[in-house]
Amino acid sequence: MKLSVIVPCYNEIHTIEIILKKIRDLNFDNLEIILVDDCSIDGTREKLKNEIENHSLVDKIFYHNSNLGKGAAIRTGVKVASGDIIIIQDADLEYDPSDYNKLISPILSNKADVVYGSRFYNNNVPGSKLKDENKVFYSVYSFGNTILTFFSNLFTNIKVSDMETGYKVFKANIIKNIEIEENRFGFEPEITAKISKLKCRICEVGISYYGRAYQEGKKITWKDGIKAFYYIIKYNIFR
Repeated sequence: MKLSVIVPCYNEIHTIEIILKKIRDLNFDNLEIILVDDCSIDGTREKLKNEIENHSLVDKIFYHNSNLGKGAAIRTGVKVASGDIIIIQDADLEYDPSDYNKLISPILSNKADVVYGSRFYNNNVPGSKLKDENKVFYSVYSFGNTILTFFSNLFTNIKVSDMETGYKVFKANIIKNIEIEENRFGFEPEITAKISKLKCRICEVGISYYGRAYQEGKKITWKDGIKAFYYIIKYNIFR
């Protein structure tokens, strides 16, 4: 089966080449890397055009002419992805591509249609809050994520431990038949609500996580957390 990796990117000049090399070095037999630059202004776009665009690190690069958000970048990537399985990979170094085999395994064994990589779940101890290898979270960020996940689970009637995870993996026919409406971080609660209504088989596996501090470039803020409550209500009740 062919794996398509969609890399939404905004202002990641220091990490973009590293993460692309990490993905390519996995040596998957049938791998497609799609990068979508969301109008970076820190030199990332120039680096892509001058150093990476014609390199074997990527298969397809798309450039947004204005900063639309992560959801919009994913939407662009999904439209052109040709793989049987699609994985979302943030352009920073918070999520480790070495987890790919673990993430796609439930789909390859026909046990799942969608897989969430959880930062709070240990594969060896189901339900455990202990991680194999994780950088410590900000307590406020962790608490906010827990509350959002709780309310999402309440409305979707599915139980995941990490609704906001950046590692989400889909059978291509699932994600390609979902209209992604939210341009920014609302993608996470939106897609969770929509796949729950499709009665997909959803699996969760534990992943490694190396969270960044805001001074290191982390972009999601408490304001996005407040908006996420709205998106949970919007896509679970009003849709």
